[in-house]
Amino acid sequence: MLTACGGSPAAAPEPTSQSAGETAKLDSLKLTDNGDKKAPGVEFTKPLDVKEPTVKVITEGTGDRVKANQVADISILALSGKDGSTLEDTFAKDPEPLELNDALKTGNAVIYNAFVGAKVGSQLALAVPGQAAQEGAAAGPTQLLVVKVISAKDAPKVLDKPEGDAVTPPAGLPTVKDNDKGIPEISVDGVKAPTALVSQDLIKGKGPEVKATDTLTVNYVGVTLVGGKKFDSSFDRGEKATFPLATSSRAGHKA
Repeated sequence: MLTACGGSPAAAPEPTSQSAGETAKLDSLKLTDNGDKKAPGVEFTKPLDVKEPTVKVITEGTGDRVKANQVADISILALSGKDGSTLEDTFAKDPEPLELNDALKTGNAVIYNAFVGAKVGSQLALAVPGQAAQEGAAAGPTQLLVVKVISAKDAPKVLDKPEGDAVTPPAGLPTVKDNDKGIPEISVDGVKAPTALVSQDLIKGKGPEVKATDTLTVNYVGVTLVGGKKFDSSFDRGEKATFPLATSSRAGHKA
């Protein structure tokens, strides 16, 4: 009889932040709010030692829950689990973006599941196991990261192809043409080796200017300057590459 009852199916509940690992070892952790742009005061039983990545929400924020495929802006305080000394503090700087996409879900499910569903304003603790002892080097201590979710926003649209105004590059550089599948083909015929790094726009986008703290999602083709042999291509893999701009040299360009 119950199966014959009508009505709309209940909406799926919003995901909530998921703890993981040896969370009991974070029970002693207490945070003291020191105001905006300042890292919290942190107290915990020392030494802190975990054998697996461990994460839990310490203080819950009052904002909206962070959703999958959003970008969470975060501030980080990194401490030594051995003595509580500060290793890094980004609270005084601009927040760092953390893109909660499928790549993160696959590569680090602990981080992904902790942030998706956390409320904006929440502070999470992440304990990272220390490095094992190696020849000539002692074992490293556990690191404790205190991470605050400053804000969250939808990730910008990822383009399938370039958009903008074509730029005529100076003579002497490799030439680039798209084939019938829209994949760039690069010719290095007659190109001499440069004496310094050369960076040249081929299409100037009209989107927001790329900032040093941004994370890029790109398609690319790489060839050797001698012989023009292709050595890498995201098109061949069928998957765009995503990386933080801090590891590259593309700040200041338009998206």
